[in-house]
Amino acid sequence: MQHQVALGIDIGGTHLRVARVRGPEIEARASAASSSDPQEVVARCRALIDEIHTPEVAAIGIGIPGQVDTEARRAISGGFVDLSGVDLVAEIEAATGLPVVIENDATMALMAEAAFGAAHRVQNAVMLTIGTGIGGAILERGRVLRGVRAAGQLGHIVVAPNGRPCLCGRVGCLETTSSGTALAALVAEAGLPAGTRIEDLLVRSDRTARAVMRAWAAPLRRAIDSLISILNPDLVVIGGGLGPAAVAALETVPEAKGWYHAPVLAATLGDEAGVIGAARAALVGAAGTKTAVLVNGVPASGKSQVARALAEATGWPILGLDAIKAPFLAALPPGDRQFNRTLGRASYDAIFDTIAAAPPGSSFIVDAWFGFQPVEVLEAGLTRAGVGRCAELWCRAPPETIGARYQARIPSRHHGHPGAEYVPELVELAGNAKPTGLAPHLDIETTGPLDLTRVTGWLGEVL
Repeated sequence: MQHQVALGIDIGGTHLRVARVRGPEIEARASAASSSDPQEVVARCRALIDEIHTPEVAAIGIGIPGQVDTEARRAISGGFVDLSGVDLVAEIEAATGLPVVIENDATMALMAEAAFGAAHRVQNAVMLTIGTGIGGAILERGRVLRGVRAAGQLGHIVVAPNGRPCLCGRVGCLETTSSGTALAALVAEAGLPAGTRIEDLLVRSDRTARAVMRAWAAPLRRAIDSLISILNPDLVVIGGGLGPAAVAALETVPEAKGWYHAPVLAATLGDEAGVIGAARAALVGAAGTKTAVLVNGVPASGKSQVARALAEATGWPILGLDAIKAPFLAALPPGDRQFNRTLGRASYDAIFDTIAAAPPGSSFIVDAWFGFQPVEVLEAGLTRAGVGRCAELWCRAPPETIGARYQARIPSRHHGHPGAEYVPELVELAGNAKPTGLAPHLDIETTGPLDLTRVTGWLGEVL
């Protein structure tokens, strides 16, 4: 995936941005003014695509403000730019002949920050994008939190019940107090020059500037404090055109003291996060890519413990070879070693059939000793299952330790597994076994504590 190219489109209330992206790097950019006319937005996006499209572009990702039904690939609602009345995906696909993925713009930005920026190597993060309006997205255990369909509209948290009406129909939403639009209204009401920025207010010490600053930043601080208490994230990322200024403004409003705390950081990718995240989502979604993490190692190498810890951290299901075999070994008469191998091969097929039946975008942890079959069988299984992204965790320990572990667990194993006579063979195998070589791999020494942060961080880089 790192070598593929996609177009990322970020549709905002002020600007339309299109970028040709390879990994985290932007190769070309084009932009235009936004519009409240949906058909004009579509036409301008098509023109921008034409400016920077090249034959190697594989897909297009589009981030739009408001609610998005990612499964139906339609906008549900919007604010200044409301695309719910047009089939944006169909129009762009028809114009370009490329697969198109659509997502909320703040979610696209969070995807980019999680992959390459401020939220890299964390599993739980909250993002607010502050520009013309305010968008939001939530990462929980490495996955975007969606609720029934379109969770994460954090700009519509009510912070001023007696405040201004919001486009969403409520009164006093965060977007009405702490967005770029809200800042312009506060500046005008205070009699300050039009175009006064947060940066301008921060360097002034007069009462009017301080009052405008507090009126803008205090509701934002209250919303962030509440989100931290509700979601208990590793960090909060502030992005969008006003992201860095907002982080600076928050320094003037103390954090509420309480049980919960999380750092508040400016988005590392800045205002480019939306297009980078959109391009990344396009490559994943267009291919219908499924993800498999192969937790590999000889028997008794400690791989099942690693798989369980990773599943707890990510929420991804485990497909374990021994777990699939276990009910059959319990129900069937005891067999010999050949019977165990036959059952293992059938269970191996069952793993890949299960992944093949899963919807696009699914992720799995596969816990097995993959060396008991030729690597070509594994490669064929991954292909059949539709796995496009794969990484391998190679679990190892000293051969003598592995032999001792296996010996200790023999009394609790089903009779279909080899007994004590297998230990010398296993010790020799442990000294010679190697990773499959089919995917990037990370060595994990299982005689000490598992550094799960290292593991999840590495997976974030290679997947």
